[in-house]
Amino acid sequence: MHLTDRGFPLFLTFDLDAETMWTGRDASYAERPILMSQGAYGWKVGTGRVLDLLARYGIRTTFFIPGLIIDQRPELVERILEAGHELAHHSYSHRWILSLTADEEREEMERGIESIVRASGRRPRGWRSPAAELSKISLPLLVEHGFDYSSNFFDDDSPYLLDVEGKPTEIVELPFRWVLDDAPFFQYSIVLPGRTMQAPSAVLEAWKAEFDVLYAERRMMMVGMHPEMIGQPSRLKVLEGLIEHALAHPDVWIGRCDEMSDAIRPKLTAARA
Repeated sequence: MHLTDRGFPLFLTFDLDAETMWTGRDASYAERPILMSQGAYGWKVGTGRVLDLLARYGIRTTFFIPGLIIDQRPELVERILEAGHELAHHSYSHRWILSLTADEEREEMERGIESIVRASGRRPRGWRSPAAELSKISLPLLVEHGFDYSSNFFDDDSPYLLDVEGKPTEIVELPFRWVLDDAPFFQYSIVLPGRTMQAPSAVLEAWKAEFDVLYAERRMMMVGMHPEMIGQPSRLKVLEGLIEHALAHPDVWIGRCDEMSDAIRPKLTAARA
């Protein structure tokens, strides 16, 4: 039996960080137009290319977007929503959590929620940290604001329910790992960590192999991507290749994080009882 009645959960998620990938680390990068243009590719070209590909396969999925980008690019966000995709929380300005005070982190959370509500009319149900960091108040903020799922940890290949401050919650954790993120393979910038650029064929080989093992073990697969990276021409073929590989298998569900975590939660709750 798979985790859901609809089969193996394959999550294809997109962090539309755009310029905040840079300015979240150092606000002065906003004065460097070539750096900013690398981020702008995400909203100018990459996201549209990703949306077109998902539409061809009839796939609805989840976009984690900083509130600042939501506020700056309302027409693009509207296109994402009109296509049936989920809008999830990815901070407000993508600032590094460990550099924030508790008040600043709370402001990032609340402003990001406000941006999503303005754009979609709904509160976000899921949260992904910028740059894979948490503070001691990050998870309590998820409980306080009524989030239903998180996608942050690297400690499992199966979903689980979070414990926060020693107390069980109904928040579904959808873990992933760096091998299932496009940034370690494709992120190249003179001021960002990593500075790597691998052949798309190598990434597709890794992701197909990951899928095969996880599918055989009846777990789940969470892939994190960035439109400014995966939306580039040769790299889009990696995403399409993974989709085609997955759909060649029976009982694979590619969908939105909110809907899929809702389907997973009852089994996790029953197992914990």
